[in-house]
Amino acid sequence: MKMKKAAALTLAMMMGLSLAACGGGGSGETPAGQSQAADGSGDKSGGAAPAADGEQVVINFFHRWPNDPKNTMFKELIDQYMAENPNVTINMDCILNDQYKEKIRMVVSTDEIPDIFSSWSGTFAQEMIASGNVSALNDMYEADTEWSGKIAQASVDGFTFDGQIYGVPWSQDGKVFWYNKKIFADNNLEVPTTWNEFIAVLDALKAAGYETPVVEGLSDSWAILHYLGTMNQRMVDPAVLAKDYDAATGEFTDPAYVEVLKKWQQLVSYMGETCVAIDHEAARNNYFATGEAPIMYLQLAEITHVEKVIPEDFEYGFFNFPAFEEGKGDVNALTGAPEGFMISNKTKYPEECQKFLKWLVSKNGGEALTTKGGDLSSVDGAIDETNAIPSQLEAMDIIKSASTLAPWFDNACDASVYTVYAQGAQAIATGDETPESVMEQVQEAAASLH
Repeated sequence: MKMKKAAALTLAMMMGLSLAACGGGGSGETPAGQSQAADGSGDKSGGAAPAADGEQVVINFFHRWPNDPKNTMFKELIDQYMAENPNVTINMDCILNDQYKEKIRMVVSTDEIPDIFSSWSGTFAQEMIASGNVSALNDMYEADTEWSGKIAQASVDGFTFDGQIYGVPWSQDGKVFWYNKKIFADNNLEVPTTWNEFIAVLDALKAAGYETPVVEGLSDSWAILHYLGTMNQRMVDPAVLAKDYDAATGEFTDPAYVEVLKKWQQLVSYMGETCVAIDHEAARNNYFATGEAPIMYLQLAEITHVEKVIPEDFEYGFFNFPAFEEGKGDVNALTGAPEGFMISNKTKYPEECQKFLKWLVSKNGGEALTTKGGDLSSVDGAIDETNAIPSQLEAMDIIKSASTLAPWFDNACDASVYTVYAQGAQAIATGDETPESVMEQVQEAAASLH
C-alpha cells in the first residue's frame, strides 16, 4: 500500500464531496447565492415589511441541499405550505456543503442572516450560536408538546446547549458496518461484537478469497474522520475525550489515541491497494454493492443510494462498530448526528418562522424526507411499514436503541485538529507516517489553539 509522498499529499487535499451550485436544469433551481420562491418568482423587495393584517410575510430560507431529490422535495413542500398559507412567501436559497458552510459562517453575524437556515449539530451549531443571532426555542417546544413530543429526544439534544434549545432537528443518522448476508452465510461467519472478533472475520474472508474484505474510499477525508471519530469514542475515556475535543483545553496526549491509530493501520491493511485512490461513492458502488468487498462502514442515510445499485438478490445487514477489548468508551453509542434548522433572532417574523418549521418537521414533512429524500426523519411515526422499506425501519430502530448519538468527528472538534487527523490517517494508509508521528502533529495542532 506504499505510495509516493507526492501522491499521498495530493490525496490529502481531496476533501469530500464535489461542490455544486443551486442551479439550472428542469428542476427550476436558481444559480448559487440567488434566492427563489418555491414558485420561481423570488423576492424582489430586498426584505420583508413587518407582518400586519393582510400583508405578505416573506421568509428567507437557506439550506444545503441544491441537488435532487431533496431540492425538488423542498420545493414541493414549500409550494404546499404557501398554498395553505397564501399570505406567506418562502424564499429558498440553497448551495452545497462546503460552499454552504462558508456562506452561512459569513452571514450569520450580519444583518444578512436568513430567517431560517439549516445547521449541523455539535460544534457547528455552537459556532452559529456564538454569533449571538440564533433564537433559543425552548418556548416553542414547551408551548406545543403534542408537536415537540414526536421529535426524537436524542436529536433535540444535539441542538441543546446549557439548557437552551437552538434548533429543530429535521433528520437523524447513524454510521454502522453493513455486511453481505450471503457471503457471511456461505462462510459460516457470525456478526462480530468485539475488535478481535472483527479482525478474525476479516482474516476468514481474506482466506476465502476476498482480497478486499472491508472497503473504504480513503481519498475522502470525511469518510476517514467517520472512522476515527468512532474509534476514539470507543477507545478513549469519555472525560479525556471531552477535554481534548475542546479547543481551549485539548492536548491529545493520552496513549489511547496512538492505540486507535495503530488499529486504523491494522484495518486499512484489509482494504486493498486501491483504497487510497478511490472515493467513498466508488467504494460503495463498485466494491460493496457488487459483492467484491463484503463489509463497508456506511451511513444509514445511504440506504436509498445502495438500493439503487445493488442486484435484486443482494441482501445486506447491519452491525454497530465493535467494542475495543481495552476501550473505555460507551460500546452502545452510535456515531451519527441530527441535522436541522435554526431561526435568526433578527427575523421580523419569529412566529411565522416557528409555524413553518413545525409544519415542515412533522409527519407529513418527515414522510417526504424519508420516502423522497432518502434520509431518516427525526419525527416519530413519520415512517412505518406502509411507506418505508424494511431496512429503513431497521435503521430507525438502531438509532432509537443507541445509548447516545456520538457526533461526527468534524462536528466534535476544531478544524485545525481534525484536518491534521485526516491527513495523517491518509498518510498512515500509504505508509508515509506512523501512528506516533501523526499524533505528534495532532498535539501540535491542538496546542496552537490555546
